[in-house]
Amino acid sequence: MGGDLKTILFQYPEKLLSAILWLVALHSIAMGLALIAQPTLLMKLSGFSSECERFFPAQGGVFHILMAVAYVMGATDIEKYHYLIVFSIIVKALATLFLIIYCFAVEFKWIVLLSGIGDGVMGLIIYLALENYLHLKTTYCNRYLK
Repeated sequence: MGGDLKTILFQYPEKLLSAILWLVALHSIAMGLALIAQPTLLMKLSGFSSECERFFPAQGGVFHILMAVAYVMGATDIEKYHYLIVFSIIVKALATLFLIIYCFAVEFKWIVLLSGIGDGVMGLIIYLALENYLHLKTTYCNRYLK
């Protein structure tokens, strides 16, 4: 089974990048739906009052779903939508920065800190998978197409 993972990583980097983007899209859809629905139990477990203003969290949920569309577009055609993959990395980096600053400068909540760390990890994984894809593509082109 280890050989299968190595094969995917080194012979099919586009499949790895695509799979990562699909997983990030699924996460984004789940978070988006949770922010739109704002179930009372989930809000309480996350440290938020169920009596808070609902519009802005719901707007954040819509943003998550829109980002999921960008992740899926990048996952389905890496070459055509490569700029959306780069945009995704930038969005994840800015989300990480915002969430960490908010957590320590405005109001500390574990869920905000964990979200910031999670976004940072997802952005880093997308970046590394894209770098792997581009490196192997360049190596292949230089070796076989000259």
